Amino acid sequence: MSGKIKVLQLQNRYNVNASDLAEQVIQGLPAERFEVTTAFLRGQPGPGEPESGAARSIYFGFSQSDLKGLRLLALWRLFRLCREQRYDVVIAHRFKPMNMLMLLNRWLRIPACIGVQHGIGDFDRGYRRWEARRLLTANWRVVGVSRAVRDYLVGCGAGFNASNTVQINNAIDIDRAERLQHPREQARSLLGLAQEPFIFGAIGRLVPVKGHIHLIEAFAQVQSVYPQAQLAIIGEGRTRAELETAITRFGLEGKAHLLGAREDALQYVRAFDAFVMPSLSEGLPLALLEGMSGHLPVIGSDIDSLRPILEDCGGRIFPVGDAAALTAQLGAVLDLDAEQRGAEGERAYCYLRGAHAIEDFRLQYLQMVEQSLAVERAAL
Repeated sequence: MSGKIKVLQLQNRYNVNASDLAEQVIQGLPAERFEVTTAFLRGQPGPGEPESGAARSIYFGFSQSDLKGLRLLALWRLFRLCREQRYDVVIAHRFKPMNMLMLLNRWLRIPACIGVQHGIGDFDRGYRRWEARRLLTANWRVVGVSRAVRDYLVGCGAGFNASNTVQINNAIDIDRAERLQHPREQARSLLGLAQEPFIFGAIGRLVPVKGHIHLIEAFAQVQSVYPQAQLAIIGEGRTRAELETAITRFGLEGKAHLLGAREDALQYVRAFDAFVMPSLSEGLPLALLEGMSGHLPVIGSDIDSLRPILEDCGGRIFPVGDAAALTAQLGAVLDLDAEQRGAEGERAYCYLRGAHAIEDFRLQYLQMVEQSLAVERAAL
C-alpha cells in the first residue's frame, strides 16, 4: 500500500450533524494517514446544511425504489466507484449499505470491510440470514453499537460470531455537550417553558416506536397527583396529531408540551429535571446518553438495548409499553428530594463518562481499521 490508506464510509441517507457517529469515526482516523470518502445512497445537504468532514463527499441521489428489489443501478454505480478508487477499507453503516458491499466484494476484493449495525431485527428474516452466511467472508468485521445489538448479531444465525463481531458502544462528545448546554433558566426560556414546575423531558422523533403515547398516558396519571409536574417532548414526526389528541383527551393542555424539532436538542437538556426514554425499540439511543450528560435522573423501558445501560447507571426501568409501571417510576422520582435527585443524576453522568466517551469510541474504530488491515497484509 502506498500513500494514504483510502477509506470509503457508506451510509444509507444524508444525515450529517455534530453528533453523527459516522463523522466521529472520520475524526478518529488521522488525516495524515487516511483519506476518507463519505458516500450517501440517498439525500444531500440543502443550502446552509452541514457537509461531512471527510476529504470527499459523494451523494448518489438514489430514490427509495432504486434501493429495493434487485437494485441493479445502485449496485452498478457503487461497484464502479469502488473499482475506480480501489479503497483499502470500507465502513458500511446499517443493513442496506452493508448488504450491498458484502455482495459486491465478491468481485471487488476490498482488503478490510467493516459493517456497523445500529439496531436489532435486521436479520429476523430467514432469507437475510441465509444470504449473510453466504456473503460473509474472512475480511469482514461487524460492529454492534451496544451489548444488546452485538448479542443479537451473534445469536441470530447469520454467520456472526465472537471472532468477527465486536461491541463498540455508541458515544457522545461529552465535553462538547456540556459546553453547548444552556443553564436551566435559559434553556427553559428558549423552549418557552415556565421556570417553576418540575419537568419530565424526552427527546426523539414523534413516531410510534418511540413510545411517546405511553409517556403521555403515564404522565396524565402522575399529573393528577402532582399538579406541579409538566412534560416536554422535543421532536417532530407523524404521530404529532395522535399525541395532540391524547393531550386534549387527558386535559393536559399547558402541562404537556410538544416542542417540535430543535437543532442540537442536547443543548436544552438542562431544562428538564428528569429524562424519560419510553421507546418500544432502539439500537443504542443517543438521546438517553444526552440526557445523562445533563446530570439528570433517567427512566427508560426494559428493551434489550436500554436495560443494561439503565442497570449500570442506576437509572429506573419499567416494562416496555406499560403506562401504569411508568406512572409509578415518574411518581418515585417526584417523591425524591433535590439532593437525592442530584445524586441519581450524578451516578448516571459518571457511568456515561466511563462507558460512552467519544475519545474511546474514536480509538476503538482506529484500532479496528488498523487490525483489519494488518490481518489482510499478513494473509498476502
